[in-house]
Amino acid sequence: MFPICLTAPRVRAGRPVSRKRPERISAVPPMPSPRVSFALVVALALIAACGREAPPPPPRGPVDVTVETIAPRDVPVTFEYVGQTQSSRQVQIVARVTGFLDKRIYTEGSLVNAGQLMFMQDQKPFLVSLDAAKAALSQQEARLQTARDNLNRVRPLVALNALSRKDLDDATGAEQAAQAAVDGARANVQQAQLNLGYTRIASPVTGLSSFAKVQDGAYVGTENNLLTYVEQVDPIYVNFSVSENDLLKVRSDSAAGRLRLPAREDFEVRVVLADGSLFPGKGRITFSNADFNQKTGTYLLRATLPNPGAALRPGQFVRVRVSGAVRPGAITVPQQAVLQGAKGHFVVVVDKDSKAEIRPVEVGAWFGDAWFVDRGLAAGDVVVVDGMVRLSPGAPVKVAGARAPSAAQPASAGPATDASRAKPADKASR
Repeated sequence: MFPICLTAPRVRAGRPVSRKRPERISAVPPMPSPRVSFALVVALALIAACGREAPPPPPRGPVDVTVETIAPRDVPVTFEYVGQTQSSRQVQIVARVTGFLDKRIYTEGSLVNAGQLMFMQDQKPFLVSLDAAKAALSQQEARLQTARDNLNRVRPLVALNALSRKDLDDATGAEQAAQAAVDGARANVQQAQLNLGYTRIASPVTGLSSFAKVQDGAYVGTENNLLTYVEQVDPIYVNFSVSENDLLKVRSDSAAGRLRLPAREDFEVRVVLADGSLFPGKGRITFSNADFNQKTGTYLLRATLPNPGAALRPGQFVRVRVSGAVRPGAITVPQQAVLQGAKGHFVVVVDKDSKAEIRPVEVGAWFGDAWFVDRGLAAGDVVVVDGMVRLSPGAPVKVAGARAPSAAQPASAGPATDASRAKPADKASR
């Protein structure tokens, strides 16, 4: 506080000045009262204080902080994207022949097996057609037998010159025509058998069935021959996209040695469900599109995962985690240790004289609750992780505690927009 200068009240040696004229003035001045003396002392002290400056504040002591010593190490990296599941094979169940739908056999929405009967059409017209085809076949076979017998009789007579060569040619042609008629009739029988078999409509794959689009008793023609569809879910596909910026960033990290890819770029894929639980199945990237999507600027990838219990259904939105890459000699610091100013990110380090030093850094991707630091820090640097807000450049520092290196913590995926999560797309681009 600064002293406040006050002006002492004007008093006389005896008592306060009165505006009334005294009747008589005594020759001996009276002694001042105690209250007046105290006021004089206070006034003189305030006047004296106005001439002096405030004393400087005492020097501040070292600030207690918590630090972490930088220790580079190889850190596994997990890329995370938003994906959507897709059936590995969707089959439309279509009626191949026209006729009335007799009965729906399967339960809508259930899991059907390959070869399981799903629909039954009215078979009576097709049974009649089959019997007619078989009768026509028998008739043609009888004609063929007659033509063969005639040919067998003509051959020896022609050899004896009892019949002309033309008679032999006619008999041979009749036998061949009868054989062709038999083949045609036999094909008609097979077609009738196929049509009869088509009245029993079964699923060609094992998968989840949809609802029936045609009800029992309806006539099935060419316009409404789609009965339902079955989606194979084991294995199941998971599609996800990688942006062009992400891909370019990871390519540069790989070229600079900041990112090491697995052998043959064989990445492992896991899926995180909407409730945060981890799907137990593990998959691999099995497809990559040939070019970028010009509208979204992204690159499509597909992973294939086993799904024996049909826990994943087509159309679900999931988070895709792609692991297998490693950051060799990575430097990580806790997120709360990285501050941002007008010139970018910086951290506070403790120098060899135990004083605070502002160090600009270049940060990369997230790593759990830490940042990857690409430039600005080296092994052995001591970074302040708690208490940096009370520090100024050159301030003395007292280390009150130390944390374990951030790289020792388990890895977890950061934002899907981070550039380090795009490398799996590079596999298909080569």
